[in-house]
Amino acid sequence: MIDQEGTFQKPGTREDTSACTYIGDMLARISDKWTLLVVRSLGRGPLRFSALRREVGEVSKKMLTSTLRELEENGFVIRTVMPTRPPQVEYALTDLGHDFLTPVQAIAEWVVKNSKRIDAARATYSRHVRSGQPV
Repeated sequence: MIDQEGTFQKPGTREDTSACTYIGDMLARISDKWTLLVVRSLGRGPLRFSALRREVGEVSKKMLTSTLRELEENGFVIRTVMPTRPPQVEYALTDLGHDFLTPVQAIAEWVVKNSKRIDAARATYSRHVRSGQPV
């Protein structure tokens, strides 16, 4: 069976295609910068919105709100409204969020470990681009 030119699909592998679609959809939802930083910050414990915003850094209120809503929608974060006046809201990782924290921490550690190599590659690339040499 041919799905597109040059691509042959074996009979009975439709579940693989749907799994790839689901994986792609979830990666699009969880692999952005703010999601990873929020999950990493909440990995240290529950935080209120302002404390989380300070912890994460240069994120706008709108972007942090949007990120938290997506994380809540996908089951990574729980939002708890405290019965105080005025009401206070706290965010914490769910069990699923704590499971996701493991690969997030691994990515963060990899970035720190390889930052000098990445910086060197960027500098080399920049020199090539400025000099007009092929990369």
